[in-house]
Amino acid sequence: MFKKVLIANRGEIAVRVIRACWDLGVKTVAVYSAVDRDAPHVRQADEAVLIGPAPASESYLRIDKLIEVAKQTGAEAIHPGYGFLAENADFAEACAAAGLVFIGPSAAAMRAVGDKVEARKRMIAAGVPVVPGTEGAFTGTPQEAVAEAKRIGFPVIIKAAAGGGGKGMRVVFDEAEMASSLERAQSEARSSFANETVYIERFIERPRHIEVQVLFDGFGNGLFFGERECSIQRRHQKVVEEAPSPVIDSETRQKLGEMALSAARAADYVGAGTVEFLRDANGSFYFMEVNARLQVEHPVTEEVYGRDLVKAQIRVAAGETLRWTQDQIRPIGHAIECRITAEDPDRNFMPCPGKIGAVRIPSGPGLRDDSAVAPGYTIPISYDPMIGKLIAKGASREEAIRRMQRGLEEYRLEGITTNIPFLRRLMDHPSFQEGDMDTSFIEQHEAELMTTDTAPLKEITILAAAVHAYRTKIQSAMRHGDGAESKGCDSTWLRLGRARALGRLS
Repeated sequence: MFKKVLIANRGEIAVRVIRACWDLGVKTVAVYSAVDRDAPHVRQADEAVLIGPAPASESYLRIDKLIEVAKQTGAEAIHPGYGFLAENADFAEACAAAGLVFIGPSAAAMRAVGDKVEARKRMIAAGVPVVPGTEGAFTGTPQEAVAEAKRIGFPVIIKAAAGGGGKGMRVVFDEAEMASSLERAQSEARSSFANETVYIERFIERPRHIEVQVLFDGFGNGLFFGERECSIQRRHQKVVEEAPSPVIDSETRQKLGEMALSAARAADYVGAGTVEFLRDANGSFYFMEVNARLQVEHPVTEEVYGRDLVKAQIRVAAGETLRWTQDQIRPIGHAIECRITAEDPDRNFMPCPGKIGAVRIPSGPGLRDDSAVAPGYTIPISYDPMIGKLIAKGASREEAIRRMQRGLEEYRLEGITTNIPFLRRLMDHPSFQEGDMDTSFIEQHEAELMTTDTAPLKEITILAAAVHAYRTKIQSAMRHGDGAESKGCDSTWLRLGRARALGRLS
């Protein structure tokens, strides 16, 4: 096992890796930018080193600086977390050249699955079903693109070969849209990934997004940890994830797992990764992509399968074999994760950086918080607005939802605006509770989900009147020496206290 690991990331994932290293008895080195000087991950690590100014390009994306700090501090390995350099093959190569272990797949495996055109070819060769589309990269004219689309069948989607996160993607419903959509997709791919290569495939309308967690050691052993339902998305970004999927039975789970293992083996994969699929309205599955890293939503898999994936990642990177067999990987219960972001849902999810005041983290049976929040910490505008994840587990999906509802009611972050009210409405929505969802869920139900929550305002009005009545009765009791009047107001005071505890009154 390593003696010391450098964590090339920030925020809640850096905290998560620090905790896994603590359990393994491994020392940690945090890196931070100038605006993250007081961040929770900096305080929790054994060592912390300033790596540059706020812009990620001058700090968290500086490969040379990260390797320099790792060598100076005596770290033997680097954990990239997710985002930033987590899927950067050049970073993995630079680590190996410097004699450091990159806790993740090899550069070759990353390149094999990172280029979506190459990944499609490998999946076809491995017998994994893919969405019908171009056999390779599309480099033709708009007229040739129309011809391809007619062969595939409208609507189609143009995708950046090196893309992700919804960038470089355009849906085309008819040939009149093709020329402008192709130009926009290529332009965005060029600006976002320095690679304008695109490909075309059939656009599956209203699919479910299902992904499978896999883990491989360096000796050819591989496991799958069931599936996650990730259909609740906004602009191709996941908002809520859960495991297992409400529509997957044990037979389908086994088939999906075997497909995911085949997909990863096709790239000689080592480490933790995720194979993503789309499920159409007929129940057919199609390979979408491989994420060569730990996923944001890994905690729901950990809760349902009772395994620490981050510790397993580190053990595999240190040269250990997998400690479990596939027969030992069985789901128990249900888990749901909500991403907590510093955004204002009522203003088109505008990022809302700022200083955190009081904090109340939900607790009690079945709740887990993976976050990087603390009183007095200022959330910078320089990075992704996600600040944490709330995970609820129950014996059933219904119990997990109820526990998530309680957790979101208890969650209190004063001083900043968050998406928690939006998540409350989402958890309350009948269609979500019934498991009736696809990737357009938020768009379909926008009118209900984006309605301003007036319940706290009503409660504030009622409680203000109750406080006024309470004070009036206290004053009357003091004038007449009647303690009974004071005691009669206890229930009002308890209501006020509960409202404050739930964060509905500041």
